[in-house]
Amino acid sequence: MEKNIKLFNSSSYEHLFTKVLQQLHDSGASSHISEAGKLASVQLRIANTNTTELNIMTSSKELIEVESNYGAHNYHPIEVVISKARGVWVYDPEGKKYLDCLSSYSAINHGHLHPRIVQAIKEQMERVALTSRAFFNDRLGPFLKHLLDICGEGFDMALPMNTGAEAVETAIKMARRWGYEIKGVEKDKAEIIVCENNFHGRTTTIVGFSTDPVASTNYGPFTPGFKIIPYDDSKALEEAISTNTVAFLVEPIQGEAGVLIPSEGYLRNIRDICSKHNILLILDEIQTGFCRTGKMFCHQHEGIIPDIMLLGKALGGGLIPVSAVVSRKEIMEVFTPGSHGSTFGGFPLECAAGDAALDVLVEEKLAKRSAELGLYFMERLKEIHSTRIKEIRGKGLFIAIELHEMARPIAEHLMNRGILAKETHENTIRFAPPLVITREEIDWAVGIIKEVIQTQL
Repeated sequence: MEKNIKLFNSSSYEHLFTKVLQQLHDSGASSHISEAGKLASVQLRIANTNTTELNIMTSSKELIEVESNYGAHNYHPIEVVISKARGVWVYDPEGKKYLDCLSSYSAINHGHLHPRIVQAIKEQMERVALTSRAFFNDRLGPFLKHLLDICGEGFDMALPMNTGAEAVETAIKMARRWGYEIKGVEKDKAEIIVCENNFHGRTTTIVGFSTDPVASTNYGPFTPGFKIIPYDDSKALEEAISTNTVAFLVEPIQGEAGVLIPSEGYLRNIRDICSKHNILLILDEIQTGFCRTGKMFCHQHEGIIPDIMLLGKALGGGLIPVSAVVSRKEIMEVFTPGSHGSTFGGFPLECAAGDAALDVLVEEKLAKRSAELGLYFMERLKEIHSTRIKEIRGKGLFIAIELHEMARPIAEHLMNRGILAKETHENTIRFAPPLVITREEIDWAVGIIKEVIQTQL
């Protein structure tokens, strides 16, 4: 039996190879080692042994060094390496255990490697993974019907994509086509209203209407056709609408901005305004959807129905990128063959993951868990008394602590104590654990958070 392993060259290059050779020796195997540039390839010819893998561990420090050397620096990660995960817990290469309080920005609502979703993907991989939309496949139709059944009244067609940004771009194209072909807006004059401090993705069109200079600096010229207004200000929306306005794109809770929750009634007000002026209400539920806020979708807290809803992240069960745009038939039908598409949008493996993810959300009552445990988490956090804390806010298990100081040192100290959270907008830390977290795990986390916040760093 032959096995190939590639190891990165690093400061402990010789130490790693010593470990490999020792394990080979212990298993009675022979080896041949060759080196080429920065990478070393080890070819193992294993004889007279049942060994199928070698336990070769590279340290967190070495892995961070390799990524920093060979990867673009478009992120500033907390310095922890995750090499294994299950449920709400993740582990580094040294075996240290951490509570995941970020959930990959709500992509892992079901918990890491939920066995039912993993099994669904394994079974599908043994049948067919990718077909492209040049042909029909036996998974897409049933998956879209399942998704629309979950979305409920007001949604009767769906368009699958992969990433959240693709869903946003899809909605922008849809709204503009609707504006020209249905509403009658003058050609190339369509305008979409968005909010300050929005986060809808990273494409050049989307960052062009961001108010965060980190996201937009030196990426111009930007796509015209967007008007920016303050968030949580229905009067500003009404004043911004013109004859060329086709849509209002907004997050029901601004997550990246620091879990900013609008005032009670805001969503109902903007729904009424959009209906009154015949413009489309587009709700970006990519982070807030699929039980994160205590309802299947955040807009359900105020009993409204948007014209277009954007979905992603948790739709793939934390295993495969899956996104979708859902809307009414008369809006969705502005797309015609060839006018929009994606090679991987709606591919069978994606549909299998999405189907299983939707089943888990419903059958494990994750919306109810999020509502109850989110309330409990908030109550426990509010027991922490510190002059460092400016505000604690949240809905469901979508929670933030805003500080009077920089949040990064607090996040790093939490990491040292076994909790992974991430700062946003400098002064805020989000806590959004997988929805399968238990009350006992929340109690443990709050104890650590309290000690860290009340300790002088």
